[in-house]
Amino acid sequence: MSAGTRDVVIVGGGIAGRTAATFTARHGLNTLVIDAGASILRRNAHLENFPGFPAGVNPRRLLDLTSEQAAGAGAEFVEARVTRVKETEEGFTVATDGDERYHAQYVIAATKNEVSYLDDIDGVGRIDRGKVFVDVDERGRTGVDGLYAAGRLAEKPHQAIVCAGHGAEVAVTLLEDDDRPFYHDWVAPDGYFTDRDRELPPGCEEIDAATAREREDESNEVMRERFTERHPDEQETHPSLEE
Repeated sequence: MSAGTRDVVIVGGGIAGRTAATFTARHGLNTLVIDAGASILRRNAHLENFPGFPAGVNPRRLLDLTSEQAAGAGAEFVEARVTRVKETEEGFTVATDGDERYHAQYVIAATKNEVSYLDDIDGVGRIDRGKVFVDVDERGRTGVDGLYAAGRLAEKPHQAIVCAGHGAEVAVTLLEDDDRPFYHDWVAPDGYFTDRDRELPPGCEEIDAATAREREDESNEVMRERFTERHPDEQETHPSLEE
């Protein structure tokens, strides 16, 4: 059953996929994340090397916050497992185990090591090092136009911050390949550009001091609410330990 058309479909809702979605959605691309709920971060006991959290952070809380940020930027999330991605004249068709079919101009593969859903696409290189990775260039492009890979699947180190950063880089690469204006995530003080007779770069905005204080107050309130109590989800167990 066809579930409609998106600009970008991201396969995998781990830290790389969710971060990529924040960038593509904030730039105005209709972005869908298909998440099977299997992010390896859910197995971590406590994450202590992610910048911005000097005492560490609950990994499941970090995933929630990243998802909330992507959704706030306009991304949509669906819980399902992708079974097949096929090329079409307009881009790609993405099929799920719920018998849904999504059409997209771009696809970002951001699963951990699962690649079987790409079997129907010629030109996707694979690297087998005991676990299978997708062969990409230095910016996450595969050998197929419009198809990218991010995070662990792209053979990035097994660190949350590295995979998050790569998800962002792959999203920016996609925006560049789509010939969109350069995305700049800088919220500048009022007049920073315009008082120097410069146009605002794409994606930028200028805000006055009062607005900056309002946003900081809102940010502080959101973080207080999110961190008031322990995260309700327990640490997940590695499958090999469940037998």
